[in-house]
Amino acid sequence: MTEVNVNEIKALIALLDDPEPDIFKTVRDKLFQLGPQTIPYLEKAWENCLNQPLQQKLENLVSEIQFRSVYQDLDAWVRQPDNVLFGSYIIARFQYPDLKFDTIEQAIAKITQDVWIELNDQMTALEKVRIVNHIFFDVHKFSPNFNNFYAAQNNFINQVLETRHGNPISFAIIYAEIARAVGLPVIGVNLPKNFILAFRDPSSSAHDNEILFYINPYSRGAILGRREIDYFLKQQNIHARDEFYKPCSNIDIVKRLINNLINSFESSGQTDKIGRLKQLLDLFEEK
Repeated sequence: MTEVNVNEIKALIALLDDPEPDIFKTVRDKLFQLGPQTIPYLEKAWENCLNQPLQQKLENLVSEIQFRSVYQDLDAWVRQPDNVLFGSYIIARFQYPDLKFDTIEQAIAKITQDVWIELNDQMTALEKVRIVNHIFFDVHKFSPNFNNFYAAQNNFINQVLETRHGNPISFAIIYAEIARAVGLPVIGVNLPKNFILAFRDPSSSAHDNEILFYINPYSRGAILGRREIDYFLKQQNIHARDEFYKPCSNIDIVKRLINNLINSFESSGQTDKIGRLKQLLDLFEEK
């Protein structure tokens, strides 16, 4: 940032306690326009501020700038949703605005490296999946968060990588990223009340999308067939639909993360976050 920009930001912040509403609105809009680069200066002003109403204004500005950054990045991602890991990272920034994508990539790369060391070209598809399962569950100790299944933290990819606890969809995102990195053709399947992966036949065309078997990352990578899915749906009193057996899109996955968060915050009474999450969800309806 140039010295001119720094001076401009400091001058704008100095005007935030002006009693004129029009001046505050002009300053606020300019700070929004300048974006996240203003946050360190707003936070510094908050630390040095003894005026409680002004402190609240500063807090609100930081929060809104951080949200706008997430909103803009998600809007761009929805237009080109190639990387589901990056999409889940954007959602994590809703709660952890300072999170860097490198942190996520490096954590997954460490697990992937451990898988690579154990694989060889002579292994069958099932043998390779067993290696991924061993590294993921036995070596790196990922385990379901049954005790706090609906917690919001289970949907934030950084927290799942740090705590090794999560829910079906966060486990599937990480598991699939590792599997694809070592050449295994897996893709998400948006199964209600769960989330599983399909292992596609590498010899079939992308259009055919023939599935050899399914993997349940939330059950230590258990191998499933259609019959097991049929049985699960029957247990849950859910009418079977084709989409419960077929690969879903990255859009579907990230939308489900957001819906999970909305449900979690509603159940915990954190209603202040729900409005913004619904704004993020609206981005998917506009495309």
